[in-house]
Amino acid sequence: QVQLQESGPGLVKPSQTLSLTCTVSGGSLTNNSHYWTWIRQSPGKGLEWIGYIAYSGVTYYHPSLKSRTSISRDTSKNQFTLQVNYVTPEDTAVYYCAREIATGDDYYGVDVWGGGTLVTVSA
Repeated sequence: QVQLQESGPGLVKPSQTLSLTCTVSGGSLTNNSHYWTWIRQSPGKGLEWIGYIAYSGVTYYHPSLKSRTSISRDTSKNQFTLQVNYVTPEDTAVYYCAREIATGDDYYGVDVWGGGTLVTVSA
């Protein structure tokens, strides 16, 4: 059974870089059709999809965050990492890592979620 666990600082100062790591157990980052994703939920708001790194290593980001966001992976550690630069208080949210599945033109959604971690941006 695949399990995901987020880790990283819970408090980041404005203008600094938010960095979170998701450790994957029971699965591989390179399995075909799997997309390793970051999603966040700000207080009082809905879920916001941030981006993914695919099984192939290709990345894709939400257009509104693309200029500040980077997702990378370390396949030897079975981890993938989110970085958001120049954070503001509006980046305060619970951040989730997740696995999406898609094959060809078929999208199957998120089938595994991490537990989420709260990141607060404050001086």
